[in-house]
Amino acid sequence: MNDTEPTPPAAASDLSEESVGRVILLTTSHRVAPGLLSWPAWQALHGADEVLCADAAHPQLPYLREAGVRVEQAAPTAQELVDACAGGRTLLVIATAEGDRPLTDGLARLAGSGRIAMPDLELLPASYDLPGARLLDLVQVMDRIRVECPWSSRQTHEGLAKYAIEEAYELVEAIEQGDRDELREELGDVLLQVVFHARIAEEGGPDEDDEPFSVDDVAGGIVDKLVHRHPHVFGDDSALTPEEVKAHWLRTKAEEKQRTSLTEGIPLGQPALALTAKLSSRVRTAGLEVAVPTGEGVGYELLALALRAEAEGVDPEAALRGAARAYRDAVLAAEGAGA
Repeated sequence: MNDTEPTPPAAASDLSEESVGRVILLTTSHRVAPGLLSWPAWQALHGADEVLCADAAHPQLPYLREAGVRVEQAAPTAQELVDACAGGRTLLVIATAEGDRPLTDGLARLAGSGRIAMPDLELLPASYDLPGARLLDLVQVMDRIRVECPWSSRQTHEGLAKYAIEEAYELVEAIEQGDRDELREELGDVLLQVVFHARIAEEGGPDEDDEPFSVDDVAGGIVDKLVHRHPHVFGDDSALTPEEVKAHWLRTKAEEKQRTSLTEGIPLGQPALALTAKLSSRVRTAGLEVAVPTGEGVGYELLALALRAEAEGVDPEAALRGAARAYRDAVLAAEGAGA
């Protein structure tokens, strides 16, 4: 090789790890409050030679600048980013909400080409979702639907009531059929009813005395109730058996409600067998002696059967529903035989 011939480029393997530099893609969760980042994330932010972000309105930026991190608004291509790492520089890119797919795809193509020396590539999650974080997404989606959807924006508690009943029955059916995919979907539909009603309640009621409340108030109320009714978990009481837990629950519930009758709080609009079972359970738990009404007709016969089932630990509503499904199958079989 003479002196006039160009020197061939060094292979990627010939370049030191320091010379090719480093690219860090920092991801955050919009479900975690801005500024709450992991310690490795803060170290990377302060240690990078340059911090870039394509989104000038990224929610993390005010907190990063307050912490002394200089962030440049830029959306470099994959090649530009690789070139900027020359000499062993470290560049940190704060991912946008869309995930910067063109950039990551471009880096993958360059790395797969084998023609250039690539910097070290690192994906660094700066914050992680906590359990239940997707519920925040549901609340946000419901907020937008309530404002922008012509149908949803006109709904009332009264108009939605029938859907709550329908979804509850569909949930029960999914449980009884043992279909877990269907169960997950129906639980979501029931949850939607709760969030929808809570969103409507934020606007107040028809009367000026109807104070608005939000889904946070709903969640806060049930949290307080659960804590109060589980002193064996959150307090100094103890309960070693399901029976003792039930006794705790009934005692604290009685203290809260201060009811004057066992029948208070039992909705009369529920299915008749379920209504009978609930009344029977209250009476039996209280140790109250009640004469069972007698009379002519199938209604009193069904009443006696339902009371007997509940006393034996059988849910009469579920039992009849199971028998009705068997009857449905018999109908289908008869239709098939006659076809």
